[in-house]
Amino acid sequence: MPEQKEKRYKWRRKDYRENTKGLLIVNTGDGKGKTTAAIGVLVRAAGRGMDCCMIQFMKSKTDRYGEHESLEKLGIEVHTMGAGFTWDTKDKEVDIQTSEETWELCVEKMRSDKYDLIVFDELVYVLDYKFLDIGSVLAEIAAVREKQPHLHIIATGRNAPPELIEAADLVTEMKEIKHPFHAGIYAQQGIEF
Repeated sequence: MPEQKEKRYKWRRKDYRENTKGLLIVNTGDGKGKTTAAIGVLVRAAGRGMDCCMIQFMKSKTDRYGEHESLEKLGIEVHTMGAGFTWDTKDKEVDIQTSEETWELCVEKMRSDKYDLIVFDELVYVLDYKFLDIGSVLAEIAAVREKQPHLHIIATGRNAPPELIEAADLVTEMKEIKHPFHAGIYAQQGIEF
């Protein structure tokens, strides 16, 4: 029996950037899996030789999560900028300042023209909490996409504002059907972090 050759797609052409339509993707909803889905796309993109970056808005910059270890091994740049995930802020001014600083990094990375895919993990929460002005965020994303039509951007978080949904090319809503937390099972290493 002849040896079967692995099928390799010839997608990475010299004119890849010129002939690619970058997507604005939003993973939202009350169910688990928004960040996990974005990480799956990062892994796929890295496997195709794409330059990728993930910026996390709310996870604590002093913590290391499983995704950091894996993504860094794949050569994916990860920036965790938050003060710790919070549903009920203790100091709104600090959260706003942290969000603004994180968004500045997002803008820098988008404008650099270095990446094929950037994930803004938890940006949707920040927009929902009104820590950033959605009009300014969408205007910056639109300006960058105009100059770099190949750039894919993924934003994650609950309660995506209608303006973000309207601007997006792809929106997926994760819906919680059942969650172990409600049975008294707390977040577990390798599953949630």
